[in-house]
Amino acid sequence: MAFNFGVIPSTNYFVEGAKVDNATTEKNQKIKPRYTFSGEPKMVPQWREVQWTEEQKKSLMQRVGSYGPGSGEATRARVLLLGPVGSGKSSFISSVQSVFDGRVTNRAMVGSSSASFTKKLQSFAIRSQKGEDPTGLVLCDVMGLGEGEMTGLTLHDALAVIKGHAPDGHKFSAEQPVRSETAGYVKKPSLKDKIHCVVFVVDASKVLSYSRGLCTSFQQLREHISDLGVHQVALLTHVDKVCMETAKDITQVYKSQIIQQMMERAGALLGMSTSYIVPVKNYSSQLDLDVNSDVLLLSAVDHILQYADLYFQDNTTTEHKVSL
Repeated sequence: MAFNFGVIPSTNYFVEGAKVDNATTEKNQKIKPRYTFSGEPKMVPQWREVQWTEEQKKSLMQRVGSYGPGSGEATRARVLLLGPVGSGKSSFISSVQSVFDGRVTNRAMVGSSSASFTKKLQSFAIRSQKGEDPTGLVLCDVMGLGEGEMTGLTLHDALAVIKGHAPDGHKFSAEQPVRSETAGYVKKPSLKDKIHCVVFVVDASKVLSYSRGLCTSFQQLREHISDLGVHQVALLTHVDKVCMETAKDITQVYKSQIIQQMMERAGALLGMSTSYIVPVKNYSSQLDLDVNSDVLLLSAVDHILQYADLYFQDNTTTEHKVSL
């Protein structure tokens, strides 16, 4: 079954005095946020607490770097990123690795076209700081969710990845879905082969223009994934494109009413409470790291790992539980 995402005609949206113009050229979209305000963007009391300090960054790096699944059957948490083309899945992977590398790196290759640049299932084991052991986190990138019957990841293949049947490096094709005859097909996946948490990636600057078909497809996906007992969270990317104050200072992210509203819209799109959604700012044009962006990225990873842990708690074998 392929996802079919319609395209909403160009139109203007209004959010608390903010005008969204979908007809804005791509060139202008890259230069400034897609929102133009008649006045200053409305800021509200901070609605999530974050410590924007170097000490907090180090604490989060230590927590993520020393993470290990609470299971003897798997040594790493495999996390699958799912989202429309251009939502920022690959950029998130590269940004997380950049924090640990201490410099901006492009671990996962990123494209700029309307078609999905990622065509294969790629697993990226996040490396810890130099001289330390690898982290217990693997971020898995797949083909983006497209806008036509013959483009994008299908529901069948998405579930094959989550169940652990799809081999790493498998190239996705609507004409050749993952099946038992597929080269490298994993017939009897063990716990270490499966996906332990699914992360939906949504672009804040496009959340108002995503189609109803996309909303239906997201929620259909979520229902099937929930049936597998896999927990799901979401990332709201490109938050710096929807709020000028946040673009200037990422520490304003939890004071921005616009971003708060975009998170609520993302929640409605996914059929998910906003408590599962976290905003992030990926590294794209920057050449140097920023401690505040790092804290936001690491907080998102920590959030993801909490839900991966729930999967391990639910799926650790009885024998292992007894031995504890």
